[in-house]
Amino acid sequence: MARGNQTIVSEFFLLGLSEVPEHQPLLFGLFLCMYVVAVVGNLLIILAIGSTSNLHTPMYFFIANLSCVDICFTSVTIPKMLLNIQTQSQSIPYVGCLTQMYFLILFLELDNVLLAVMAYDRFVAICHPLHYTITMSPKFCITVVSVALIITNIYPLIHTLLMDTLSFCASVRIHHIFCELYALLKLSCSDIHINELVVYTLGSCLFVAPFLFISVSYMHIFSAILRLHSSQSKLKAFSTCSSHLAVVSLFYGTLFGVYLRPSSSYTIEDSVATVLYAVVAPMLNPFIYSLRNKDMKGALRNLLREPVQRKRYKTFLAWVRSRAAGSRQCFPRGTALEGPREATSATRDATSPPRSPLFTRPFV
Repeated sequence: MARGNQTIVSEFFLLGLSEVPEHQPLLFGLFLCMYVVAVVGNLLIILAIGSTSNLHTPMYFFIANLSCVDICFTSVTIPKMLLNIQTQSQSIPYVGCLTQMYFLILFLELDNVLLAVMAYDRFVAICHPLHYTITMSPKFCITVVSVALIITNIYPLIHTLLMDTLSFCASVRIHHIFCELYALLKLSCSDIHINELVVYTLGSCLFVAPFLFISVSYMHIFSAILRLHSSQSKLKAFSTCSSHLAVVSLFYGTLFGVYLRPSSSYTIEDSVATVLYAVVAPMLNPFIYSLRNKDMKGALRNLLREPVQRKRYKTFLAWVRSRAAGSRQCFPRGTALEGPREATSATRDATSPPRSPLFTRPFV
C-alpha cells in the first residue's frame, strides 16, 4: 500500500475509549453486556414478529428489518473491540479496517432509509387510512427493502475506494473503538477534499434527505391528528408514532452532532458520541418498540411462555412415567391388586386425573 514516499500502512491501532489498563476490564464488561442485550433484544423482536400472525403488517415488517440491521451493525464493531481487550492487542489489518468502515456506513445507511420508510408508513396509515392496504402492499414493502439494499451499497463502496487511494502518516493510531470514516480521514497525509466533497454531496442526499422526508411526513401526521375531534382518537394516533419518534430523535441527534462538520474538527470526545448511535441506539430500540406497544408485548410474552409450557409438559410426562413405574414395582404382574390388564375407555376416563388447562394445546 505504498503511496509515493509515504509510509507503507499494513495495520491500524484502535485505541478505544481509554488506554488506561485499569479501565479495560470495566469497558469489556460494559460493552459485552450492551452487545448481548442488543443482539438478544433485537432477535426476540424478529422472532416475535415472525411467529405472530397478527403482526405480519408493513409496520412490523420494517421493525423486523430494522432489528436485523441493528444486530449486524453492532456485530461489525463490538466483537472486534472485545477481542482486542481480551488479547491486549489494539491492531486491526488495513484491509480489515476498510472492510469494517464499509459495513459501518452500509448499515448506518440502511438504518436511515428504514426509518424514513417507517415514517411514510405512519403517514399513510394516519393521513390516508383508506388507501393503506393498497399503498403499503407486501410487494411494495419487499421492493422498497430490496432497492434500499442495492442503493446503500454504492455510497460505502465509493468511500472505501477513495480511502484506498490516500496516504497515511507514520501515526496510525485511531482514537476510536472502530474504523470510523472521519477518524481515518484525520490520519491521512493526502489531500482529502474529494473525500469531504463526497461526504457533503452524496452524504447529504443519503442522510439529510431522509431526515427531511421524515420531518415533512410528521408535519402532515401532526396536522391530521390535530384535526381529529376525539381526544381519545388523538392519543391513539399519537401513540402509534411515539416509538418511532423516540428512535429517530436518538439516531439523528447523535449522527448529526458528529458528521455535520468538517473532519478536521473531529475530536476524541466525538468518538464517545458515536458510541451512542453505534451501540446504545441498537440496544435501546427493542425496549422502545416493545414497552409502549401492547401487540408487541403480547407477542413477546407468548414467545417466552412457549418454552416454559413445553418444559412443564415434559416435567408432567416425566412425573407420570415415574409414578407408573413405581406402581408396577409395588404391584407386580399377576397379583390380585393389579386387576384386569385391559380396561375400558370409560374406566380409564373415570379414574384418570383431570387434565391441566396448560396442556390442552398440542406441543410439537
